[in-house]
Amino acid sequence: MKKFGTAIILAGGKSFRMGFDKQFLQISEKRLMEDIISHLETEFEDIVVVTNKPEEYQNFSYRITSDIYKDVGPLGGVHAGLSISNSKFAFVVACDMPKLNMDYIRYMKNILDEDKLGIATRIGEYIEPFSAFYSIEMIGYIERYIDSGQRSITKFLGQMDIDLVEEKTVKEYSPNLDIFLNLNTKEDLDNYMAYIDNKYK
Repeated sequence: MKKFGTAIILAGGKSFRMGFDKQFLQISEKRLMEDIISHLETEFEDIVVVTNKPEEYQNFSYRITSDIYKDVGPLGGVHAGLSISNSKFAFVVACDMPKLNMDYIRYMKNILDEDKLGIATRIGEYIEPFSAFYSIEMIGYIERYIDSGQRSITKFLGQMDIDLVEEKTVKEYSPNLDIFLNLNTKEDLDNYMAYIDNKYK
């Protein structure tokens, strides 16, 4: 099995705070999901979308799967994606993250120790669960964690033997840390649209 190759996009959230399903979010008349994929496919040959609405992707050219563990949050989506990964390590991102940094992704690939279970970024004491690499060897750990009644993906990562990139280093690639921006609310979306409008004035 190859070390790298699969990228997983989590698109199964309930999107309560946004008020509509974020996996169908459009930016400047283009579906954000398509923009994320167009970036990822420059580095990964296998794209997996984890969604609770697989029927909406019937004409999609990438692989589609759904949660095996239902209603347990993003960790369930990571588990589902890893379960069909074509590579030992899979890159994981959410469908509402518009600021992927491919240089930072390549940096993480280059420094990831194959004996580790993945690599993520630590901002202060917080471990960012997205824009991170997870090993398929985590599958059993995730299952036991969920079966024990736990759901927190950040607490789970804190228990795993993973590489951690510190805030000082990630800021060399993203000074304002916007590569971890999530469009969780309508306010987030409005602010991001204002940023886009100003950028192209």
